[in-house]
Amino acid sequence: MKLSVVIPAYNEAKNIRTTLRRLLNILEKTLTYPFEIIVVSDGSTDKTVSQAQKISSKKVRVLHYKQNRGKGHALTHGVKNSTSEIVTFFDAGGDFQAQSIDKFIKLLEVFDADIVIGSKRHPASVVNYPLKRRFYSRLYQFLIRLLFNLNIRDTQTGLKVFKRTVLEKILPRALVKQYAFDLELLVIARQFGFKKIFEAPVKMKYNFSTSSIGAKTIFNILRDTAAIFYRAKILHYYDRPHIKLKVKS
Repeated sequence: MKLSVVIPAYNEAKNIRTTLRRLLNILEKTLTYPFEIIVVSDGSTDKTVSQAQKISSKKVRVLHYKQNRGKGHALTHGVKNSTSEIVTFFDAGGDFQAQSIDKFIKLLEVFDADIVIGSKRHPASVVNYPLKRRFYSRLYQFLIRLLFNLNIRDTQTGLKVFKRTVLEKILPRALVKQYAFDLELLVIARQFGFKKIFEAPVKMKYNFSTSSIGAKTIFNILRDTAAIFYRAKILHYYDRPHIKLKVKS
């Protein structure tokens, strides 16, 4: 088995080097199989790329394109350039403890799960999370359950583990490139019968320097969510492929 860790990054020059150092150190200690880390600079205009490239490890690759196209596009680009049977999404800001990755993969294997997702609302999670964000999260998850009947308590946490075979089927059908990409993947996964989705606890230290949410972001999240609902429930768009996912060998 081999693992690919895909990290989308937009103007993360302050955090990316520290995040990569910690991630490398922990993965080398906890994993007994090969892994690669793919940083995707999503049109960053700061020194994200140069900071990431200062990590002298053959296990780290840094990809960059000029135009900011959103988290969803960055993750899709990273998956296309990955080579492993298991793919993990990980935040560039270093909010989550990397020790969770090995635990998530073990859950994936033991339960033969399709996807394991981190959940800030799992009873065993330890999170330092602002009250305002907790309130927004609860409202959003209530809306998701109402619209999609999706029995998941937290769709937006940036730590997720997928079987590659699952990603190859659901990614080509995803259209959201920015705010509700995580939700769209889970909606498509259920649409295609991938029902073994497990929520696992996370340890999270909120990064106040990079994490923020305002009225514009809330509007965009709701807009993307409405678009997913329209495609899923009205157009039945996810019943047919969008594009083929071409994966580099």
